[in-house]
Amino acid sequence: MKVKIKDLILKLWILLSGILISVITFGIFIYLLYKGAKVMSFSFVFDTPKGIPLGTEGGIFPAIAGSLLSGLISGISAGFLSLCTSVYLVFYCENQKIKSIILIALQCLAGIPSVVIGLFGYTVFIVNFGFERSLISASLTLMVMIIPFISIRMKKALEETSSEQFISSLSLGVTKGYTIMHMVIPNSLKNIMTSVGLGTVFAMGATAPVMFTGAVIIAGVPKKLSDPIMSLPYHLYVLVNEGLSADMAYGTAFVLISIVLAINLICHFADYFNGGAK
Repeated sequence: MKVKIKDLILKLWILLSGILISVITFGIFIYLLYKGAKVMSFSFVFDTPKGIPLGTEGGIFPAIAGSLLSGLISGISAGFLSLCTSVYLVFYCENQKIKSIILIALQCLAGIPSVVIGLFGYTVFIVNFGFERSLISASLTLMVMIIPFISIRMKKALEETSSEQFISSLSLGVTKGYTIMHMVIPNSLKNIMTSVGLGTVFAMGATAPVMFTGAVIIAGVPKKLSDPIMSLPYHLYVLVNEGLSADMAYGTAFVLISIVLAINLICHFADYFNGGAK
């Protein structure tokens, strides 16, 4: 009897926790939509900031473009480095001490606050390398921030690949490199792309790294890597911190969270269909 009661309490607790998380997530989304509905329009999404003070009128398209481009570049570059790291850890690193050191380094990097990552990017790319505040500076800094996030997920995805197929391929005389490139990675491709997508979302939502390295108050859509950018998180920070327009701030926040949720949903369904295919 006591066991059944404990089991019922556990199930109830899990159910309530799931409901609470869902309510919080969609509650924030609906609240931002309600507060930002006054400014939401086609021109708000596709126009440039205007007004005096700047940003109290017009739109946020340059900020959307800047966030998407910096997230895309950082996601692709971090994805490539993370894939190489994960392949080494799973298939090539036989020394457990070296593997432990690399994993500890990734975990420590994942725990560094984003403001410290931003200061690192500013010191390395702008002060030492002489870069301007630009798309490339911001993207490289974001890349450093999301490498551990992507690497850990990719490592898990590669470890879940059928070991029997891998061993069978090697036993037939196929080289390890060929097997990884033509069997392991293609079989894990959807999980790998999901990891990159989630890392891109993580990068797009960061404020401090781009604030120090690439974002400015007003800029157009970047045409080259050396151009400065606007960023949705930084634009939101300026609107709130300077007290320019609460309505514009809520509208900007709604657009940002909509993009984040959309990419997350795409990654979720890609993961779902991948699981269904298996």
